[in-house]
Amino acid sequence: MMRLLTGADTSLSKISKKTFEFNPEIIRVFGSIVIAEGCDSTRSISWVHAWTVTDGIITQVKEYFNTSLTVTRLGHRDQSEPSDSSPSSSSSSSSSTAEITSVHCPSVWESSLSNRVGKSVPGLVLAI
Repeated sequence: MMRLLTGADTSLSKISKKTFEFNPEIIRVFGSIVIAEGCDSTRSISWVHAWTVTDGIITQVKEYFNTSLTVTRLGHRDQSEPSDSSPSSSSSSSSSTAEITSVHCPSVWESSLSNRVGKSVPGLVLAI
């Protein structure tokens, strides 16, 4: 897989007569998630890979072409807030607005190369 993604394996080029080299320009790590972003040599195609790494092995690959990607971190509440897990609070059946807004989803990374392709591209949010 690595040889194909980096362009070292040219067996597909015999079929398509073209190769696409993955040369990451940006690499960021968020725990077990590695984000790599790059463009083709003409900057007409941008790409983002999101790899999940477990024990040093890539266990999942998500690939996005000509897509603006925003990575957010889910569910990190302020540690000073009460946990609402006491028996007295569990008997309450109301869902207050404060509970809904207490979930914070900060943006930790945004792709930057997708706007270099010179056209509007769809946007996605990857929650980690």
